[in-house]
Amino acid sequence: MEAQTTDPVINPQQTFETVTTQISIIPLSRRQPRAWWLILFVAFLGMLIFIGAVSYLFLRGVGIWGIEIPVGWGFAIINFVWWIGIGHAGTLISAILLLFRQTWRNSINRFAEAMTLFAVANAGMFPILHLGRPIIFYYLIPYPNRLHLLPQFRSPLDWDVFAITTYITISALFWYIGLVPDLATMRDRTTNRFVKMLYGIFALGWRGSARHWHRYNTGYWLLGALATPLVISVHSIVGMDFAISIVPGWHSTIFPPYFVAGAIFSGFAMVINIAVLLRLIYHLNDFITIRHLENMAKVMLAMGLIVAYGYLMENFMGLYSGDIYEIAVVVDRFTGHYWPLYWGLLACNVVVPQFLWVRSIRRSPALLFIIAILVNVGMWLERFVIIVQSLSHDYLPSIWYRYSPTIWDIATFVGTLGVFFTLLFLFFRVLPMIPMFEMRELLAEGSGEAHK
Repeated sequence: MEAQTTDPVINPQQTFETVTTQISIIPLSRRQPRAWWLILFVAFLGMLIFIGAVSYLFLRGVGIWGIEIPVGWGFAIINFVWWIGIGHAGTLISAILLLFRQTWRNSINRFAEAMTLFAVANAGMFPILHLGRPIIFYYLIPYPNRLHLLPQFRSPLDWDVFAITTYITISALFWYIGLVPDLATMRDRTTNRFVKMLYGIFALGWRGSARHWHRYNTGYWLLGALATPLVISVHSIVGMDFAISIVPGWHSTIFPPYFVAGAIFSGFAMVINIAVLLRLIYHLNDFITIRHLENMAKVMLAMGLIVAYGYLMENFMGLYSGDIYEIAVVVDRFTGHYWPLYWGLLACNVVVPQFLWVRSIRRSPALLFIIAILVNVGMWLERFVIIVQSLSHDYLPSIWYRYSPTIWDIATFVGTLGVFFTLLFLFFRVLPMIPMFEMRELLAEGSGEAHK
């Protein structure tokens, strides 16, 4: 097991066989730890809540939510932006750190990529649910039709359709290509004929030949290069949804980079939460080391500073503009109806991350877990304030409105958490959560350095 005073990428006492066995035994074993069953049970209950809430929504319509003119965007769009943000860390870890040859990504990229897929899948549901008539969501997609209708390409709703579908397609391909060598390993190690057949189908005939590795590396790096711009472009488009409007508090060019930094900030917080849980449940301290947690904490600290700068400039430009409506929005954030939420997001997103300057805190899994949870709470509050507070305090005092979520808003959000963790823990059950072949490569490189 790992000593707290060292930061190995991988335990030097391990061999290729022990690395493969320790990782593959988790999905191949018929028994799972009790903690896995407990978390899956709670998550499955949450998924049932989501199914019930969405079923009632389809039956009655969006009137069951707390939205009302002028607050036409409520929990649905808040959760959409929040889930898209969480999905960003997986792409950054997998693609950008791959291109920069950061080997510390190897222990966390597989489950971070899975996290991205499940988070984006959750995000993609909310714009459809928010349509009011979700059965005709395909009107947003360019498709041949006898009426010769095209989507309204000036609508942010259409931008989101293209952004989400592009992002989830590239992310899924990138995740699957990275799985192929390990699927072949699982195919060769399982004794169940049916499971062996399934792994064999998805392994695409992988035999580990030089030709296979050459094509794999070429395709993997090309997909990494394609996925890298998505980290910036996708959440920039989400930021543009707000920036192109004339609503006070939204009409700002800072939104696209500000949203990207916030997305990476919240995404790395979720990766830290998952990594700490995996270390605790499966005793993977030799693979997900203190060094990995510390590096992720440093990235989260850097993104937190950018987010804090965004808050400062957003409020400064609102006051400096001289526009009475922008000034009113800034003042309302600090003293208006939603002031506890705004001060709460400042505490979670600005004050709490400053503890990461302390090395002992960055190397403490328990403290990192708490900080990461608070960061994600703060990022959700940020989306609430940006959307609801700006809409509720528009130009005309006669239509100001205090938005309050209903039980169905809350049930839908809690349900998506259940969907996310149900899919994530089922993924841990059937597929290797850590790339075995990349761990073996690190071990080989470490052995080579040791013999020099």
